[in-house]
Amino acid sequence: MAFITNDVTPDDETRELLFDKHVEYIANHGNDKNDYEYCMTEFLRMSGIYWGVTGLDLMHKLDRLKKEEIIDFIRKCQCPVTGGISACEGHDPHLLYTLSAIQILCIYDCINEIDLEGVARYVASLQQLDGSFFGDKWGEVDTRFSFCAVAILRLINKMDVIDIDKAVTFVVSCCNSDGGFGSKPNAESHAGLIYCCVGFLSITKQLHRLDCEKLAWWLCERQLPSGGLNGRPEKLPDVCYSWWVLASLTIMGRLHWISAEKLKKFILSCQDSETGGFSDRTGNMPDIFHTLFGLGALSLLGDKRLKAVNPTFCMPQYVIDRLTVNPESILL
Repeated sequence: MAFITNDVTPDDETRELLFDKHVEYIANHGNDKNDYEYCMTEFLRMSGIYWGVTGLDLMHKLDRLKKEEIIDFIRKCQCPVTGGISACEGHDPHLLYTLSAIQILCIYDCINEIDLEGVARYVASLQQLDGSFFGDKWGEVDTRFSFCAVAILRLINKMDVIDIDKAVTFVVSCCNSDGGFGSKPNAESHAGLIYCCVGFLSITKQLHRLDCEKLAWWLCERQLPSGGLNGRPEKLPDVCYSWWVLASLTIMGRLHWISAEKLKKFILSCQDSETGGFSDRTGNMPDIFHTLFGLGALSLLGDKRLKAVNPTFCMPQYVIDRLTVNPESILL
């Protein structure tokens, strides 16, 4: 059996959440429009805003961002023809960025600031005969997009525009013999895609389709000696999988199956003590993506400095509670 040899073990000394530094890191992210990283991530801009908005809200600091500018940006990114939302002005709409935009608007309680009928029409237009979803007009199929589709429609209370039974049939067909899920039928199990499929089945009230014992065991085996979690066997640990794995286990009621203390120590070791923010693993450069999922994982682990997070939507729980959809349909 092969073993990973470069799984970095965090220092034994206790690390605390560098709360104020993370607030500053997120609040200042993207302020320099000439920054190389900012320019090169234009294709991720909408998701980047979602990661920042959600992270700050979990830290009780949502007021550090300019709400009206963000909402205006989202309006400009909605395609008047398809109803879909793009990552940035001038880009093609995509389900990934449409979901990010809807999540942001829900957090700000401004969901009616855009054309929701157009959003629903866009999502429905991407469902295929087998129940799967294209991510956009270019035709890639992936279980991530199935999750995005139902998450969007649940948040805007328009689930009736798609064929849910066919959508469920497709996602269930992506389940593997190890209990996990891949991007499409017969594709390798992956923790990120498992989260999407478990979240999908949670939203569609089909969690009984899971073999929870087998799947939870596969997910628990993702924990490495450092305490960190990887996405597949023989891979390095990564802070983002702290979210994908923990959220899936939480939805299935099996969060206690891993060592929470070891995982927390790993996540905290990935903080940048100078700039704030979290990196993928100890000693690397921080980024906004891993910062949100590090904070989200710590919230699931019960960090009292953070707001409670909903494991299905990766949004603050209070936002889900106040939505006009029936809370029982999406809460665990």
